[in-house]
Amino acid sequence: MSKSASEFFAEVPRRYNCAQSVAAGAGREDLTSDFAAMGGGRAPEGLCGALYAALQLLPEEKQEAAREAFQARAGSLYCREIKSGTGFSCAECVELAEKLVKDL
Repeated sequence: MSKSASEFFAEVPRRYNCAQSVAAGAGREDLTSDFAAMGGGRAPEGLCGALYAALQLLPEEKQEAAREAFQARAGSLYCREIKSGTGFSCAECVELAEKLVKDL
């Protein structure tokens, strides 16, 4: 059985950031090098890296629904805002992004 994004994210020593963990959990370890610079608020526009990865994995017609669902649950689309004020952890962002990729 393959590992979940949350399992990749929680690995010690840490191999993957949030974006890489979502990709690996979706079976797309081929994208992990592309997403190496997307964690810690470094995704385009300051997006949450986990959300950024989910958006890259989803077809274009499902991306807006993913953004809306992520915003509703995490309180923001942006890493810095999530970390500083929503009470939603990085691990929860990874779990939510993975769920959106699977469910949408």
